[in-house]
Amino acid sequence: MTIKHILSLSNAEFKKFMDSIDVVLSDCDGVLWRETEVIKNSPETVNKFKELGKKFFYITNNNTKTRSEFIEKCGHLKYDATIDEIVCTSFLSAMYLKEKKFDKKVYIVGSVGISKELEAEGIKHCGVGPDIMEGDEVELVKQFKPDPEVGAVIVGFDKYFSFPKLVKAATYLQDPNVHFIGTNCDTERPSPNANTFPGTGCFIRTIETACNRSAIMLGKPESFVSEYITKKYGLNPQRTLMIGDNCNTDILLGKRCGFKTLLVLTGITTQNDIHAMNTSAANSKDLVIPDYYANELGDVLKMIPSL
Repeated sequence: MTIKHILSLSNAEFKKFMDSIDVVLSDCDGVLWRETEVIKNSPETVNKFKELGKKFFYITNNNTKTRSEFIEKCGHLKYDATIDEIVCTSFLSAMYLKEKKFDKKVYIVGSVGISKELEAEGIKHCGVGPDIMEGDEVELVKQFKPDPEVGAVIVGFDKYFSFPKLVKAATYLQDPNVHFIGTNCDTERPSPNANTFPGTGCFIRTIETACNRSAIMLGKPESFVSEYITKKYGLNPQRTLMIGDNCNTDILLGKRCGFKTLLVLTGITTQNDIHAMNTSAANSKDLVIPDYYANELGDVLKMIPSL
């Protein structure tokens, strides 16, 4: 099995592909932008999907912003987006606890994006911001007095991650009744240069090791996000396309849900990875193989005049 490049399709094959899609779900980082830098031709491609009558949704594992803040970012980078078109893991964290009828306090290892989404649902929280190590680590452990109101720990991307935060999260999680929520499993993030840098999954794994528990993951490729978007948007999986740059999150979510999948090479996955997939696909049942791939999302735009 060889993964098909979108530009290799005949005009008839591409038309059949586009006619089979009603809904497009797209990852953001690595597909539409890299941090604060727009990816060339992606805004025009998103606009064209919408012009052709496709419903378009932004599905991101990023937990550092609220949905409203993502709308602002989309506008700045020339994407048209409404709040109902955006699903981010800070928002999913609030939705998860709302479904559980949670009425206690959350200790957050993460950013203000999570705290704002919790506040929007009336959920109390603590922990956001710097927690600097001072003095002796043994004294820190001895003197820390857990807040009895805390009933959940949420772990997202935390640029202020520290030993005190690790101690506090692990202490709260000694109680099996305390919810342990991880926003997403991504261990690396795309960046504007050729490198990647550590992602949320690195913090989650550290805390999992410290407390000897596994977090409930909310973002791609896990069932919570797939169930949420399927119910919210009333998706027909066979007529839905998932676009992403990461086989282990975006494409795996698509495969689990029965969506069509398109992998782009502007983020985590490289051309060398595609070569390795094509070489190993026949011999491995565990590989996550997309239906199609493109060098960039704009490759779709290049094919549209053929419709």
